[in-house]
Amino acid sequence: MDRRELLKSLSAGAGVIATGAAGTAEAAAPKLKLLGKPQAFDYSWLKGQARQMASVAYLAAPRDLPKTLQGLDFDRYQNIRFKADRSLWARDNLSFQVRFFHMGLFFKDPVRMFEIVGGQAQEIAYDSTLFDFGKSGVKVGGLPNDLGFAGFRVLFHTDLERDVGAWLGASYFRAVGGDWQYGLSARGLAVDTGAPTPEEFPRFTAYWLERPAAGSNKLVIYALMDSPSVAGAYRFEIAPGQSHVMEIDAALYPRRKIERLGIAPGTSMYQTGENDRRLAYDFRPEIHDSDGLQMWTGAGEWIWRPLVNPTSLRFNSFLDSNPRGFGLMQRDQNFDHYQDDGAFYDLRPSLWVEPKGDWGKGSVQLVEIPTKDETFDNMVAFWNPEKKPMPGEELLYAYRLHWGRKPPVAPKLATVQATRTGLGGAAGVTRTYFSWRFAVDFAGGDLALLGKDTKVEAIVTTSRGSIELTSARPLHAIKGYRAIFDLKLPDDSTDPIDLRLFLKSVGQPLTETWVYQYSPPAPADRHLDRL
Repeated sequence: MDRRELLKSLSAGAGVIATGAAGTAEAAAPKLKLLGKPQAFDYSWLKGQARQMASVAYLAAPRDLPKTLQGLDFDRYQNIRFKADRSLWARDNLSFQVRFFHMGLFFKDPVRMFEIVGGQAQEIAYDSTLFDFGKSGVKVGGLPNDLGFAGFRVLFHTDLERDVGAWLGASYFRAVGGDWQYGLSARGLAVDTGAPTPEEFPRFTAYWLERPAAGSNKLVIYALMDSPSVAGAYRFEIAPGQSHVMEIDAALYPRRKIERLGIAPGTSMYQTGENDRRLAYDFRPEIHDSDGLQMWTGAGEWIWRPLVNPTSLRFNSFLDSNPRGFGLMQRDQNFDHYQDDGAFYDLRPSLWVEPKGDWGKGSVQLVEIPTKDETFDNMVAFWNPEKKPMPGEELLYAYRLHWGRKPPVAPKLATVQATRTGLGGAAGVTRTYFSWRFAVDFAGGDLALLGKDTKVEAIVTTSRGSIELTSARPLHAIKGYRAIFDLKLPDDSTDPIDLRLFLKSVGQPLTETWVYQYSPPAPADRHLDRL
């Protein structure tokens, strides 16, 4: 069980801790304890703190948990629940409440929490009485008063039993859309993800929760980031809804030259799907939180890259300048394609990144890591600036995150509905060489308006090998078109082959651009009669 599944499990029971009638519990529950005197706070001050931190050597937080918290397994940790009637702002008739996660299991780094009221911040004290330890076996007497928290979850007034967002572990955070389903995660920052050197995981060491105005449906959260390579200050403004929107400002202060900086990273899971059946041993036809990377380039091109569970780590970079948007999407929302009545992969939200301002030159980068287990997040996508960050610099980034079924923008062209692959060759003709077939379905745009005599061409290019048996024909079941082609391999190499496809008519594109990276099997595995 990893952090992703843990958060899902904890969130599912977030509202069941309070006892008695809600009004009675709230009246009896004492207020949260606050430490010290209120101090003036604003985002400029927080950026100053981050800049100052970056000017000195990194100091790691102690990771020695109290003995009674050491060795907790998943079930015991799950028994530690925050008491709902002790929630921040539970008594105040506001649109939001906040509940905290306890330290333990994977979460060994203490996180400080502050409340902001009227521009004044005051620290929220850790207090063991905030938690019900149930059957966890934790001895409360062995917990220090300054233990700290692991993270927090946010609840919205429309449903105080299910949270709309959570911040837990390193710089990870997640949100739900209108389907109330968690899926992929976001991170504050990625450092050297997929690089030859070990990946670094910056963490949010403190959060400031700004008390919302009465009736406000927006919540502002600030966070301080630290790591051996970089310090940073973040501002989140969250607005739950059918599409959950987060406005994010980030100020980064590098301690060293960073080879691969990941801005607005999304982290997801892809095990098996219609285009990649390498690990299709489960009764469920597809298992994934996201099925593709969608990009809207600065030049206005829409690109769709299906995800793959590779046999070894794969890294792809898509050069761009001032991208208009990108994100890991869950386009396939058909329950029948998953047959999962527990994880509900058909309801998993997509995450669209909308850059604000001038991001300059760089690339959207995709890292795909092999996995045999659906609890392991093995897909990462982020923006990597062309210029490598250097010590002493201030890097400012602003962007919106949209969590939900659909991104806020979509191409006017037809989009990819499915990608399927299998053995190539013509039916009824004996195969004399190995080839691999691709069938890509498009729908939307103007495809449904095309007459039966309209000539539609599939434009396919490949980095190696040759393309054959290409066709594009109407697919009436989806009011779209299906493009089919075979890739004939040039040699015995197993090096990846890059493919590119779109449909056009009378010289005009009809669809977004489909891109794919195919890894040929070893020569001994290139069977002509079976997969």
